[in-house]
Amino acid sequence: MSTNKPFLLKPASKDNLWGGSRPNDDFNLGLESDPLAEAWVCSTHPDGISSLVSGNGECESLTSMLAVHPEWLGSHALTLTCGKSELPILIKLIDAKKDLSVQVHPDDEYASTHENGSLGKTELWYVLDAKKDSSLVYVFNRDVSAEVVRKSIQYGLIKNMLNTVPVKRNDLFMVHPGTVHAIGAGCLIVETQESSNITYRLYDYDRVDKNGQKRELHIDKALDVVNLRSSLLPRQPMRCLKYRNGCATELLGRCKYFQVERLLLNTEINRNLVDYRTEDNSFHALLVVDGCGSISEATTSGDTGEGGYNVERLAFNFFKGDCIFVPAESIPLKLHGKAQILDVIVNDISIFT
Repeated sequence: MSTNKPFLLKPASKDNLWGGSRPNDDFNLGLESDPLAEAWVCSTHPDGISSLVSGNGECESLTSMLAVHPEWLGSHALTLTCGKSELPILIKLIDAKKDLSVQVHPDDEYASTHENGSLGKTELWYVLDAKKDSSLVYVFNRDVSAEVVRKSIQYGLIKNMLNTVPVKRNDLFMVHPGTVHAIGAGCLIVETQESSNITYRLYDYDRVDKNGQKRELHIDKALDVVNLRSSLLPRQPMRCLKYRNGCATELLGRCKYFQVERLLLNTEINRNLVDYRTEDNSFHALLVVDGCGSISEATTSGDTGEGGYNVERLAFNFFKGDCIFVPAESIPLKLHGKAQILDVIVNDISIFT
């Protein structure tokens, strides 16, 4: 039987000038950045590494733990990282108190060639909350040329060429490389993405940082990778809840890099805990976006009872804002409580190629 056990992660934080404080206010993360724009809740990216939280309060980086235990990644993750003991994905909480820059991300091929072997950036946004008038920028509203875009940036007119899409709680948006986009003010978002920190800014509203300097734009590289054709506005995908005793699940999004599923756990008035198994050759990252509960080890020893498992001892409690790392081929687990959890895994890229 496997001895791989789940553990809690402590996030890294980012103080981008457009950020607010909701990762602390809403999720009680206790991070020191001010403003607190992003909490990297599951990451081994060098720009922001999550840590393993031990029982005595000490922390050890997730990167160093995976170097010792690369088997925790699972075979699917290893196919994406070429054998490196690093996560191929990154999960963030994003608090956009102000508008983010108009930007674009490269694909894997361009990033590998021009950004020292980095991954590109495909990302999925799940909107946890949004103000009544919140919106996002998504694709050009007409076919354009690189020359027209460059001049529109020079004269501060690029906003006239971009689509604005209203945003509400529970919305989903898949953002592929080359898509011009920007998260608007008032959005609280979970972003699941490739493990990359490559962003090419096209426009930043002429803002200045705390030192009075305008942030760097990356117009040449952005125009190398951006899709200059207009396209249909994003439509919300069809979603289907699947119910079983004590919980419901729905697939939020899936691409060749990752899959995100939402788990609605409700065992408060149910004697039977929910089985949680990892049989897909990937680690799981469980981000608790609402509620609380507990995760327990289950074994087949003793009186197994219904479901074939006997819960022997409590592993730990979890609360809103916690991110639980479940290694590949984990011990059998059971969940209890009332919570909404995003379950992120890495897909087998070979089935998409």
